[in-house]
Amino acid sequence: MTSFYDFQATSIAGATVEMSQYRGKVVLVVNTASACGFTPQFEGLQLLHQQHAGRGLAVLGFPCNQFGQQDQGSNATIGSFCQRNYGVQFPMMAKVEVNGARAHPLFAWLKAQAPGIWGTKMIKWNFTKFLIGRDGRVLQRYAPKVTPQSLAADIESALQAPVPYA
Repeated sequence: MTSFYDFQATSIAGATVEMSQYRGKVVLVVNTASACGFTPQFEGLQLLHQQHAGRGLAVLGFPCNQFGQQDQGSNATIGSFCQRNYGVQFPMMAKVEVNGARAHPLFAWLKAQAPGIWGTKMIKWNFTKFLIGRDGRVLQRYAPKVTPQSLAADIESALQAPVPYA
């Protein structure tokens, strides 16, 4: 069975990132944008990272320019923006597409594992979030308007799950 750990992405700095390096962790995957009404959620995502990284949470940001062209900058520009304006220290990946024929394979899998409201497979907007359990399976999908702070109970529950044997 395919799991989160079977995928890879490119970091915002251009390095290959194997998702298998997050084996046994709880992961929050977010498609982000730098010029969106939800962009201030970076602050809450960074807070989740600070509060829970030591206990096994990994927050991963994936910039996307598919919604209103709200992340038009280069990867370097996006990375600088996130760090300068929101103090982002969690890993940011290179810009991806999340819908359509060129959707990143990870997002194609995430959408299949956790369809949106009424079973839709498409991501509707920036800051859609996917919570991955310690076993590499999708636990929950969250709409863009769901704030990072409101995920605290779900994250806490996922962090309490035992780490499966590799």
